[in-house]
Amino acid sequence: MNIHLTKSQIGLDGVPAAETVLSHVDGERGELIIAGERVADLAAQSSFEGVTARLWNGATGHRLSEADVRASLGAARARAFARLPELLAATRGLSIVDGFRAAIAGLRAESGLEHEATIVGAFPVIAGALVQRANGAVPVAPDPTTGHAADTLSMLLGRKPAPREAAALDAYLVTVCDHGMNASTFTTRVVASTHADLFAAVTAGYCALTGPLHGGAPEPVLEMLDAIGTRERIQPWVDAALARGERMMGFGHRIYRVRDPRADVLRAAIERLATNGTDLPFAGEVEAYVREALRRKNPERALETNVEFFTAILLDALNIPRQAFTPIFAVARAAGWTAHAREQQRTGRLIRPSSSYVGPMPS
Repeated sequence: MNIHLTKSQIGLDGVPAAETVLSHVDGERGELIIAGERVADLAAQSSFEGVTARLWNGATGHRLSEADVRASLGAARARAFARLPELLAATRGLSIVDGFRAAIAGLRAESGLEHEATIVGAFPVIAGALVQRANGAVPVAPDPTTGHAADTLSMLLGRKPAPREAAALDAYLVTVCDHGMNASTFTTRVVASTHADLFAAVTAGYCALTGPLHGGAPEPVLEMLDAIGTRERIQPWVDAALARGERMMGFGHRIYRVRDPRADVLRAAIERLATNGTDLPFAGEVEAYVREALRRKNPERALETNVEFFTAILLDALNIPRQAFTPIFAVARAAGWTAHAREQQRTGRLIRPSSSYVGPMPS
């Protein structure tokens, strides 16, 4: 007998697929906990290396310190740079987003070295090289002695970043490093559950991230702000767009029923960055009016600001090209992907859900 599923059942909403110590998303309360800490507290107190250590420790049961991870990622960035000619060979003629996919698919195990560091260390090296090539420049060599965020910016921008710039990117990397069983993390865990290696699992996770319903909204946020242009145009532009049934980019989330807690963390990071090129008051006015308009349109379930709204503003303020937004998201999320893959392999089982057949039956 054919059994038709509801929309939420088809999307696996609320269906647990794993037990994890890595992160927890409470959509009703608007809370994100990563490795035992609320995301706002973690962003205020920890570096990317620190939260990566927490994730890897939770996933593997090992005891790595922040200093351990900082050293291993620095060494991994240097090794990845030495392999760039090989890694970039498959990327010619591709966009930054697609070239990044092709390059990370070429990563492989290195004898006697942890795969997690090889992956997380290589990601910013590849992203930086692709951005520099798009600018007609040569890749910038990493500095293994500096922090992951500062070195990432150096390779992207071709210059040493100011401390406040490095701090802003570090806050971003911490804030988006993991987020429960999202589409890319679930994809990573499915592949890892087959006991494929970490490189295959993480490449699959990145492929899921490139879809516009998962990681592809920050760039359209900037396009929306560009289209609005001035304060005087906020109300008429937003009202007209909603009347046409258009989606407001940077608002609404599949899980959160209230404001995405990551949005305020990134807004605070932008305020601390305080660059001349960031018109935060204008963006704040757009945000406030869009939220008001969405509440009027759908008072039963107003769409609140999500992480992508302030992600777009922060990365743009750091002069990171829009085409590199998805790879930079992956630079952060690689910490979570590698941890989830290890946790799945250590404590989980083959993920093999069933389906409900709704086709014809033989007579």
